Amino acid sequence: MAITRVYTKTGDDGVTSLIGGVKVKKTNARIEAYGTVDELSAHLGMLASWMKDGEDKDLIIRTQRNLFTVCSYLATDKTQTPLAPSYTLPAGETDILEEQIDLINASIPQQTAFILPGGSHEAALAHVARTVCRRAERRIFFLAESTELDNEVTHYINRLSDYLFVLARKLNFIDGVREKTWTKQK
Repeated sequence: MAITRVYTKTGDDGVTSLIGGVKVKKTNARIEAYGTVDELSAHLGMLASWMKDGEDKDLIIRTQRNLFTVCSYLATDKTQTPLAPSYTLPAGETDILEEQIDLINASIPQQTAFILPGGSHEAALAHVARTVCRRAERRIFFLAESTELDNEVTHYINRLSDYLFVLARKLNFIDGVREKTWTKQK
C-alpha cells in the first residue's frame, strides 16, 4: 500500500472517516478510543527506544503491532462496515501478557506498599505508558456503553496496563533503582 499524501484537508471542519468511509465527528467516542490507543503505542515506542534489545523490548514492539490491530478494530463501525479478519487480535495475546506478568512477579521482590511512578528512565516511561493504557481502557469502556465490543480487546488492554506496571518494577530492579513508596504525609 502506497501512501502518497499525508494530509487530506477533510478533517479541517472536525469530521473524520472511519474505516469504510463512515464520517463521524472527531469528538466521537470511537475516535477518542482509538486515538488514545494510538497515543499509548507512541509512548511504547518511546519506551522501546530506551530499552536494551531482548525479550522485554521484543514484547513491547509486539504490543505496538497488537495496538495497531486494536486501533483498526475500534476504527471499524461493524454496523456500517464489515470487520476485516486482520482487525482482530490473534488468539492468545492476553495469555502472553499474563504469562509475562507471572514470570516477572516471580523474579522481583514482592510488593509491600503502593509504589510511586518513577525510578529509572525506562521504568518511568513504562509507568507513563501504564497510565495512558488505563485511560485508553476507560475510553474503550465508554465506547462499549453504546457499541458491542469484543471482550478480547477489553481484556487485552486491561492486562496490558498490569504488564506495564510489573515491567516498570522489573526495569527498576534490573537497574538497581529502589522504588519509592507512598506514605501518608504528616
